[in-house]
Amino acid sequence: MNKISNNHILERKSGILLHPTSFPGKHGIGELGREAFQFIDFLEESGQTLWQVLPLGPTGYGDSPYASFSTHAGNPMLISLQILIGEGLLSEDELKDEPEFDAGSIDFGTIIPWKKSILDKAAKKFSKSGKTGDFDRFCREEAHWLEDFALFMAVKEHFDSKAQAEGIHGAMWSNYWDRDIALREPRAVKKWSADLKAEVETHKVLQFFFFRQWLKVKKYANSRGIEIIGDIPIFVAADSADVWSNRELFLLNKDGSPSSVAGVPPDYFSETGQLWGNPLYDWKAMEKNKFRWWIERIKGTLKLVDTIRVDHFRGFEAFWQVPAGNETAVDGKWVKAPGQKLFREIRKVLGTLPILAEDLGVITEEVNALRDEFGFPGMRILQFAFDYAEGEAGLDPENIFLPHNYIANAVVYTGTHDNSTMQGWLDNSKDEERAFIREYTGYEGDNLVQEFIRMAMASVAAYCIIPMQDFLGLDDGARMNIPSTLGGNWQWRYKKEDLSEELKEKNLRLSRIYGRFPMK
Repeated sequence: MNKISNNHILERKSGILLHPTSFPGKHGIGELGREAFQFIDFLEESGQTLWQVLPLGPTGYGDSPYASFSTHAGNPMLISLQILIGEGLLSEDELKDEPEFDAGSIDFGTIIPWKKSILDKAAKKFSKSGKTGDFDRFCREEAHWLEDFALFMAVKEHFDSKAQAEGIHGAMWSNYWDRDIALREPRAVKKWSADLKAEVETHKVLQFFFFRQWLKVKKYANSRGIEIIGDIPIFVAADSADVWSNRELFLLNKDGSPSSVAGVPPDYFSETGQLWGNPLYDWKAMEKNKFRWWIERIKGTLKLVDTIRVDHFRGFEAFWQVPAGNETAVDGKWVKAPGQKLFREIRKVLGTLPILAEDLGVITEEVNALRDEFGFPGMRILQFAFDYAEGEAGLDPENIFLPHNYIANAVVYTGTHDNSTMQGWLDNSKDEERAFIREYTGYEGDNLVQEFIRMAMASVAAYCIIPMQDFLGLDDGARMNIPSTLGGNWQWRYKKEDLSEELKEKNLRLSRIYGRFPMK
């Protein structure tokens, strides 16, 4: 087994946070075709050597990449239809009835059923083509997750169609499927695998398409000196192949429903906390098999990306456990997690890991100690640096998000996918906050967004990552996500003309001035 390098040390770099769904182009959603390669060229020409993406899995309820049907699978909606046309698996004529899509936003309700019907045609044509060498190899190499995922999706589509016909919403494997297949009884697995053989095959082919296209994108990025940072949500969706096929590793009732769920407690941002609803891990069961599920998950992710950002890192030290059925996260409790044992075991098997820790939220000394034991860089968010608390201490010079408090082993962002854009934040900031920004920076000009980008670039944090929306100076109309809300999220796309020569030159200049891109 090839081990991951033990000397993953952060060099001084900068880059862009952009999910592939935000690429411009045809067909209503960003794809892994020409626009992906053009974006990589833009990164290279801008002196940016980091590209951070959100989780790449197939999205479920709410279209969130953080609620995927699988931790291993790719999102078929990212598959380039133009590439499939070039391979003879689709024709332009098959796309003639394409809906009218908004070029700047994603209409998931329209795009998903339309594109799925087109992709299914391409998959069926591929299956009939007899070109199975690379596909068979892919199926063998990924069998440890692909078999369960493909069957899960085929059965899910069957029961989702039935639920829709009956006017039932919220159907999941644990509350709507026939009990025998929900609980994966061997006879039921055999029966459904045979009955839905064609549908199972289609899902395998679509994964083959995704992996083939994404790995070409990754290879091209790496050849241009660009490192891809991927994202692992700490928890997985209840309605996922992961939970369905590994019930023994989660805290579930006998019917497969969660007995308790994940969230975060009440804080400055929410009086009732956040109730995520993800099932919690049975850490004792995971420890018994030496965290094999996690090791396979990390290995799988590192096939697709170069570095992993672990979302909600603090949950590896302790997690907020809420009884299932509660309407808010208020009545939860902190429960210890075996993060130290987990990462030691992963390190023993895979070597030192290229991991960034999302260490935001309620962070304790124990969380910091866990992060620091393994040398994981933490995150610094500039939007959090200038918060003004009415009636309290006001603006705090010891705020760890202010640049003068940074350390080199960190990643600085103006904001993340969960924040307002930088312009949106400024539009809603308090007078005291804007005054402190000008006093702190000495900047009296009109473009405070650009000044925040300069502040991030100039900081000692080794990695600097700026959301694409901030490089473009966009307001909250381009915001990616508002946490704890459904609808209207994950929709933003940039326009081809946004990748201007002026933006390239500005970014290149900043990266060179602040030592994040070598002078040539």
